[in-house]
Amino acid sequence: MTAEVSRRAVLAGGAALGLAACSPATAAPYPGALLGADVRRGHRLRDAKGQSAFPPPSGAEERIPLVIAGGGVAGLAAGWRLAEAGFGDFALLELENEAGGNARGGGNAVTQFPWGAHYLPVPNREARGLIHMLRGFGMITGEDASGAPIYDPYHLCADLEERLLWRGTWQEGLYPASGLGAADIAQHDRFNAAMEHFRAAVGTDGRPAFASPSALSSRDPAFAALDGQSFAAWLDAQGFTSGPLRAHLRYCCRDDYGTEPDGVSAWAGIHYFAGRRGWAAGGAGQSELTWPEGNARLARLIAARLHPQIRPSHSVVRVVRDGDDVVIDTLDHLAGTIRRIRAGAVILAIPDFVARHVAPDFVGHAGFSYAPWVVANVAVSRQPWGAGVPLAWDNVSAGSETLGYVVATHQTQSAPDGPSVLTWYNALSVGDPAVQRRMMLRRSLGEWQKIIAADLLTMNPELDGAIERIDVWRWGHAMVQPVPGFRADPARVVARAGQGAGPVFRAHSDLSGLSLFEEAHYLGLAAAEGALRHLGRPVESLL
Repeated sequence: MTAEVSRRAVLAGGAALGLAACSPATAAPYPGALLGADVRRGHRLRDAKGQSAFPPPSGAEERIPLVIAGGGVAGLAAGWRLAEAGFGDFALLELENEAGGNARGGGNAVTQFPWGAHYLPVPNREARGLIHMLRGFGMITGEDASGAPIYDPYHLCADLEERLLWRGTWQEGLYPASGLGAADIAQHDRFNAAMEHFRAAVGTDGRPAFASPSALSSRDPAFAALDGQSFAAWLDAQGFTSGPLRAHLRYCCRDDYGTEPDGVSAWAGIHYFAGRRGWAAGGAGQSELTWPEGNARLARLIAARLHPQIRPSHSVVRVVRDGDDVVIDTLDHLAGTIRRIRAGAVILAIPDFVARHVAPDFVGHAGFSYAPWVVANVAVSRQPWGAGVPLAWDNVSAGSETLGYVVATHQTQSAPDGPSVLTWYNALSVGDPAVQRRMMLRRSLGEWQKIIAADLLTMNPELDGAIERIDVWRWGHAMVQPVPGFRADPARVVARAGQGAGPVFRAHSDLSGLSLFEEAHYLGLAAAEGALRHLGRPVESLL
């Protein structure tokens, strides 16, 4: 949720949450830990000058036909596609101790919970590879007479899905249902009609105007031109000026992209609404697939299948071409040694800001920007409630600057008055991301705990005395930002154009500009199929 001048403060007319109220010396008021991606390992790659920061390779050179660099969703999806094709002669190298990227999760004695992404929209018809995988995992149990997938209801988000704290009362849904003027209602209706038009639109090339995965979207210039302006500018030009509407759209941009509407392209802003046309039997197309641990459920299922091939705590530090081969130097963080691998093909499933350092011959300097996020898992002895509709899976306050909280036990039908874990989200989206990133890392555990507890207690005062532990996860580069002009960016275009050339194939959601599971999954599959063909292995595409 996929800071500063509040979308919800605008709605409620109240003051935004003060995010700079704590002193650096603040002691942690609750048990907990300050967690995150391994910054030390990542910065060692960033700061390396050639090989001078690393010891020379030791031991005999290892020969592996195919290497996947990176164990986030794209790398895992690439490995899954190789396994589906019956190809197991590969290694997946992951910098962290556990694969999964921002789809990782944790757990306690009460429940599992996510450290990042917490749901997957029911896939569109065009997401053939993703549907194939979900069927293999047993999440799709059959199909109806029209061929639409039948999803096991256990994996679909249970009621109540969403609620909004609006003017002191919790209401169903995330858009205000009362207290709106006639002009606000008319603009909201007109906006929904415009999004429905885009959802149904087809380009002159016969493709959906907005598809998911986005690579299958129309290249019709009429739609491509939307990438050239910000979503905020497009809204202004269309006369969408309603305060409640603009506040809600700000929430949506921050929720999926970690970015303000003036930093999101109009194409990406519209894609949020028009790109989702979930294909499912029984009216389940607009639902979400979610689990207590969020998308960690999917990442773990894939990783379990690839267990023999995954090498955690291994950073790829150098990728160079040597004749028809690719030479990969990899650092074993536990042993402190560099080993050399010679491969016939490599899949770079790592973000652009890492890839440009380790494989400069294959990656240009695109200069993509990334949104920082904070996610906290808050253990509570009793569940929140509040006046109005009952507790939902996703709970958002119109008076808060944060993105609210998800109830990890929502899917398990636990006792409504029993213990739970609330997964709290916030995108640090105002101003320079680098400044926000430094601020995020500088704050102590105690500072973050006070901010998070104050926000939760403002939303749900009945939680006073019920908060038992707050663990905080900081994502410095949580997601690439789909800024205006991103889709036409020459570096991105070159990277995507080279996908089928080999012997190095790129696979990361960075290339789409949308940090979403379905994007990373598609790009992982595309890279795996390209690598198999490069190695002379025929493969029937799932794309």
